[in-house]
Amino acid sequence: MNKTRVIARLDIKNDHVIKGIHLEGLRKVGVPNDMAKKYYDDGIDEILFMDAVAAYYDRNSLSHVIEEACRDVFVPLTVGGGIRTIDDIQSALNSGADKVAINTKAIQEPSFIEKASKIFGSQCIVVSIEAKKITKGKWEAYVDNGRESTGIDVIEWASKVEALGAGEIMLTSIDMEGTKKGFDIELNKAVSEKVSIPVISSGGAGCNQDVVELLTSANVDAVAVASLLHYNISTADDLKRSLYDNAIKVRL
Repeated sequence: MNKTRVIARLDIKNDHVIKGIHLEGLRKVGVPNDMAKKYYDDGIDEILFMDAVAAYYDRNSLSHVIEEACRDVFVPLTVGGGIRTIDDIQSALNSGADKVAINTKAIQEPSFIEKASKIFGSQCIVVSIEAKKITKGKWEAYVDNGRESTGIDVIEWASKVEALGAGEIMLTSIDMEGTKKGFDIELNKAVSEKVSIPVISSGGAGCNQDVVELLTSANVDAVAVASLLHYNISTADDLKRSLYDNAIKVRL
């Protein structure tokens, strides 16, 4: 049984960490590297840097953020947002990222997942799926940071992503993101039962108990939290101790 990873998610716009609700209405909450360093010191397992405005500029502009983070932070770093080409992946890795998260390009051109995982290895390729509920048991995949609907069924897409060679899926519930009302457990169960690659769940943690509930109800491998840490509701260490106390295996 693998240990559950606790990941800090930092959404970045113009050199500030921002936080919204349902991926909208963004407010500044801090400086990326100060926050990354603090979370690292508090015992976070991984850090995810997402370029929140990459969709507007068709590029990821976080290279300098990653380079700086690498000086102080020694856990795996994932970078996402605006990853459109093999060169984009290469440049993220050259900056010091361990993995890249791809959403829009993967949906536009699914063969890109296959190509990228052949070149860089599956362990490097995370496919980000932004899911919005349509009806009970059905979700639709969105792109451009939750702004554009695609008509693609999330569960079928998750299965296809795995077949194409992705190493992990990062699953964000647009409905729950930023609400601090808990995770969409039904969504997480549906996706994690469908695929055998690791699923990182994102969107909805408002307290440690929300994470405990998710991990005892759905077979996800990792959880990405933002508000919980950004607003000092909890710390990585505190969250892990809560999980440990609830018999969830974590790295303390």
